[in-house]
Order: sequence, then C-alpha cells, then structure tokens
Amino acid sequence: MKSNFWRQRALILLLVIVSKVLNSHAEFRSGAAMRIVTPAPLLPVSGGVGPSHATERKLGELTVRALVLEEGTNRVAIVGADFLGFPSVLGDKVRARVSGITPRNILIGSTHTHSAPDCYGFPDEKGGFSVDLKYLDSVCEKMADAIDEAVEKLQPSTLKIGSGEAKGKIAYNYYAPQLYDPRCSVMQTIGMDGMPIATLVNYAIHPEVIGSDQKILSPDLVGPLCDRLAEQGGGLGIFLNSAQGGMVTADCRGPDGKDIRTWDECLRIGNLLADESMRILRQAAVQSAPHLFCTNRMIRFQVDSSMMRQIMKLSPLGYKNEQEGSVLATINLINLGNAQFLTIPGEALPNIGYFLKRKMKGKHQFLFGLTNDAFGYILTKVDFNSFKRYEYVSRTSLGEMTGETYINEALDLVEHSPAP
Repeated sequence: MKSNFWRQRALILLLVIVSKVLNSHAEFRSGAAMRIVTPAPLLPVSGGVGPSHATERKLGELTVRALVLEEGTNRVAIVGADFLGFPSVLGDKVRARVSGITPRNILIGSTHTHSAPDCYGFPDEKGGFSVDLKYLDSVCEKMADAIDEAVEKLQPSTLKIGSGEAKGKIAYNYYAPQLYDPRCSVMQTIGMDGMPIATLVNYAIHPEVIGSDQKILSPDLVGPLCDRLAEQGGGLGIFLNSAQGGMVTADCRGPDGKDIRTWDECLRIGNLLADESMRILRQAAVQSAPHLFCTNRMIRFQVDSSMMRQIMKLSPLGYKNEQEGSVLATINLINLGNAQFLTIPGEALPNIGYFLKRKMKGKHQFLFGLTNDAFGYILTKVDFNSFKRYEYVSRTSLGEMTGETYINEALDLVEHSPAP
C-alpha cells in the first residue's frame, strides 16, 4: 500500500511539473536603437518611378529605427526606415551583417516618405541613375549597427498592444475619400522599471506632405510622429506603414481644397497621429508574459509589367531572379501576445488590407506594408486596369495576378500558423 501511495504522489508531482513547463513562457525581452542616415552633403530625393529631384535643404532627419523582441529562443527584429522603399537586395546586405538574429526574422519596412534618396536605382531619362551606391552601403551598415545595439540592449519587458480608430484630420483616399482604413494599431514594450522602451505605430498613410518636388529632404510627417511619441514618454518611436496603396495619403487639404505642403502641416499630422496612438494605447492592458512566434514564406510573383521588368533589369542594385520574368519575396507572420502581424512586400490597396485583417487571427492585427521589399502597388485582378483612376497604380504594379498571389499565400500562412 505504501509503495502505491508514493508512486501516486510521484506521478502527481511529475504531472504538476510538466504542466507548469507546458503552460509557462520564457522571459520576454525587448531592446531598441536608432541611427540617423541623413546624407551629407544632401542627395536628390525620389517620389516614385523616374528621375530624382535635386535638394537644397532638409527638414528633420532621416533615420532607421530597430526594435528587437525575444522570448526564449525566438528573436525578431522590426526595422522602420525613412525611405520610399527598401528593396530586398539592400535588406539582405543588412541581414548578412547581423549575427544575432536569423536573417528571415529581420523585418525591414520603409515609411514611404517621398523626400528621401532613391533606394531602387530608378533610371533617368538619359539612361543614368541618381542612386548613390556608397550612401546606400552606409545606410545598410548603420541599420545593422542599430539592430546589433538593440540586441545588446535587450532587457526583461512587458507589453501593451491596442488598436482603434485614429480620429481627426490625418488621412484620406485621394481616389475615393472614404475608401481608407482609419484604424491604428499600436505596440509598446516596457522595461521592468516601468519606463517604455519603444512605441510602434502601424497606420496606412502616404507621408508625402512635402513631396519630392520642393527641393527638400525630409522624413515628412513620420519625423514629428516619432519625436512626439518620445516626448510623451513612449520611448523610441517607430512607424510601419500599412495598406496605403491607391492612394491613401496625408489629409493636408486646406479650406480651399488645395494641399498645404509645409513642415507645419507635417507637425500637425504627425503630432495628431502620435497623440491618437497614445490615447489608443492607454486603454490597453499590460501583458506580462507574451508569447512570441515568427514564421516566414518565400513567394514568387510573375512580373508582367515591362516597365517594372526593365527597372529590375537595369537597376545597379543587381536584382537576381531564379526564373526570367518573376521575382521572389519573403512574407513574415508574427504572433506576439494577443496580436498577429503580417508583412506585405509593396503597397496593398485598402480593400486588401481590410480583407486580410478580417481573416487574420488574434485580438489585434498589424499589417506591415512595404516590408521585406516594395514591389509597387498590389491590387486584385478585378481592380487591375478596370477603370481610369487605377491606370497609374496598374502601370506601377508587377501585374494583374500580384494581389491574388499575395492574398492566397498570406491567407494560407495564416491558416497553417497557430493563433496568438
């Protein structure tokens, strides 16, 4: 009898230990760092396909901002960079210089400012290029340094995640004013001393108040946004764009309907979005032991656009494709706490963003647009070349099936991944 008693006690003790191991998470840690990447002397700026525009002065500083998250053996870096787009050719150079994180767990997104140097290598009208390869190499080096510093700064953390409608005059759709997503998703990591380490804002908007034709180099509204987050005690501010294609832009319209393209307007919109982000975050509960999961998938896009094919072929960056007429891209899915994150390698139109969020898991959904690459606009086949408004976005898309390919692969990744 005594033998059976002790066997039962030992079995119960073992079950308790196993239960605790299975239901506990490793310590959650985070760290953040930034680097200024404003070129000196100033370089021409790019607002899209075609020649860059000369600059005479700057308003604000261009930066790269890194947030590293860790739980157990899982480690992820999220980087926001003040450029129109940051191609995978450059992103892979950054990843090769970082030793502490699995390369495909390094997510690099661009804010999409239209007042920063060309990172694509767009050909000009004479067959030349405005891209400065030496400058881009320095950006890659500084970005890798920021990630490495963020790793060094990793510390035990808690987490807050919130989402809700950002109210006020921030964005609208230039093609159809109400066809945009006003929802803003916000994530903040907090040290054990109660001080925020970083606040990440995910919102769909073109930062083009200044634009590329005013001879000004600038982070546009994203600079004031990040500054305001820091001023309000949010730690390092980081901005990742969302599904802002076709054409969700900053609402800088004046009383007369004309755009107010000034730094003061960048301040107004950036500060307002920061204030709304912090308001949304105040309603969020603290998550003391959030679980972190990250997976990825390589997907292949057919390049039907002759213009896009020529840009990739002629670019001095050296795009390499395994198959002629197609291009590879990485998409990531992250679960963190009660939220799910999905990356988009381009500018997805708002209807795609709405659809993906409706199908994603978790209480909160983040869509990181222009992340891991930025292959122009991503629209569905029913929108492609269907009406005059979308002539430009269709022309600067890889092709008719780009949206279908991305949606199918993204939803399959969501379906075969665990819920947050």
